[in-house]
Amino acid sequence: MGQVLKAFFALPMTKVGIATAVLFQLIFSVVWMTGYDGVNDHADQLRVAVVNEDAGFGVAVADALASQLPFQVEAVGDLADAQTRLNERDVQMVVHIPADFSAAASAPESRATLHYYINESNPVTIKNMMAGAASQVTTTVNAMAAANGVKAALVQLQLPEAQAVAMAEGLTTRVESDVVYSNPVASLASQMVPMMMVLASYVGSMLLAMNLEQSSMALSSRFGKWERFGARQIINAGTAIVVGLFGVSFVTLFGGSPANVFLELWGFQTLFLFAFMSLAQIFLLLFGPGGMVFNIILLSAQLVSSGAMVPRELLSNFYRSLGDAMPATYAVEGLMDLLFGGPSVAGVSVSLLVLIAVCLAASAGAAAIRRMKSSPRAAAV
Repeated sequence: MGQVLKAFFALPMTKVGIATAVLFQLIFSVVWMTGYDGVNDHADQLRVAVVNEDAGFGVAVADALASQLPFQVEAVGDLADAQTRLNERDVQMVVHIPADFSAAASAPESRATLHYYINESNPVTIKNMMAGAASQVTTTVNAMAAANGVKAALVQLQLPEAQAVAMAEGLTTRVESDVVYSNPVASLASQMVPMMMVLASYVGSMLLAMNLEQSSMALSSRFGKWERFGARQIINAGTAIVVGLFGVSFVTLFGGSPANVFLELWGFQTLFLFAFMSLAQIFLLLFGPGGMVFNIILLSAQLVSSGAMVPRELLSNFYRSLGDAMPATYAVEGLMDLLFGGPSVAGVSVSLLVLIAVCLAASAGAAAIRRMKSSPRAAAV
């Protein structure tokens, strides 16, 4: 056994494998710990739209929300506009104060209702944070309504003590909440599908790029640099179509995707798969197999910055800016739109096409640079 171990460690690939395992630990630790550091401190980057239709007590409620909520609170005049922005993920919650709010809060026989709208087509963190905020808002407004009611009761000095106590008790629950969830997601498993599809797609793209690089090196004596480069892009495109079909089929089979978006989802996954493949090949074309280290970094960085697990609004400026330049961000947005509901994927598809063009240009540049680097060695031989 000792001789076998010595033989293994005499081979470079054994040491490379161990070093790669260590690098995975190092890279993920650095990227994830820095990426998610201070997430709780960035809650003020989330946005809540308040639609107030009540000119009385509703004004005080809207002012209290703006001063007490830990989010950016924006007054919006029209409920339909606010709901459109909610669907586009421009705001994370809409609070609607109806026109009869003051009258209902002051009438002993009725209860006022605050309406909350939350879009579930978001990372699950958004739903939990906004649901907690809605409960907090209702409690705060209840206290405000009770205080106003007690003041009114004290003015009526003719009331018997028992009746005043009963009224005070009733005033503690003057406001109720009505939470409406748009684009409901069936389960946590379904909520995690975008992250799963992005992770599987980029890891698969990394492995494909590595194997195509090895195949390209094996064919270097038979075919020219640009012939092999062109063939790789054709293989990438064809593989993206086939892998996208299998990926969407499996997700649909396990209930993670509605069947009525099968073709659209297939086309979209094909698009972001090709974007991933175009990105993953750049450093391999430039550095050879050693370029996989950069793909590990890109994998970790995209999982953090894409918004698949934690809303991008809660990340630092660096990781938000990094996410803007990475295809995983647009893949996650489009997958949420198709799987859960949201705006058209046309915008994110255009962004992916732009990134594909940039990555292909960078890949061609990497191939040319590597050729120039290898030419002197070839001439010397």
